[in-house]
Amino acid sequence: MRVVSGSAKGRPLKAVPGTGTRPTTDKVKEALFSMIGPYFDGGVALDLFAGSGGLGIEALSRGMDKAVFIDMESKSIDVIKENLRKTGLEGKAEVFRNDAGRALKALAKRGALFDAVFLDPPYRLKHGDELMSRMAELDLLRSGAIIVLEYESGHEYPISFGPFEQVRKAVYGETALSIYHFDDALSDAEEHTEDEGVKFGITESDGEDHHD
Repeated sequence: MRVVSGSAKGRPLKAVPGTGTRPTTDKVKEALFSMIGPYFDGGVALDLFAGSGGLGIEALSRGMDKAVFIDMESKSIDVIKENLRKTGLEGKAEVFRNDAGRALKALAKRGALFDAVFLDPPYRLKHGDELMSRMAELDLLRSGAIIVLEYESGHEYPISFGPFEQVRKAVYGETALSIYHFDDALSDAEEHTEDEGVKFGITESDGEDHHD
């Protein structure tokens, strides 16, 4: 693994020892950032289930001002810190050991606001949409925020729900990426139309499927 582009381009990244984590490959990482960037003019990122921290580090390398890394495994925390030192990006990062639910509550208490979220839970967990909804409830997302959800390609998440709309989807073997846009107006419109007895929803996706 390495940093694909930006200020730390080419710097090698250490993987978390063992088989408990699944690092995003450089190929998928490059495709992901081509879809959402590829570069940023500032902003704050959240790397939840961070593993080795590769996604948050890539975001920092490509111009994000700050990134918060969360993982509940101590060996992952150690690797994230080492990778931040290797890339010279430790001054733009905060690293916390915690589970996702508690971390979101703690961040909300601090008044954190994120422009981009990288959400890569273990494939056995199928609750990415629930975590996104929780982020919205806790006011952790800036209007217009982008959420990148990485998951097993055999699983399907809704195209739209609450304030989230899928704007892109790509499949790379067993890995799927769904890019969601956060917009409070979507949630407000849904509440309004439901009050009138009209079902609100986006029936078609403007995303694309890509296969190896």
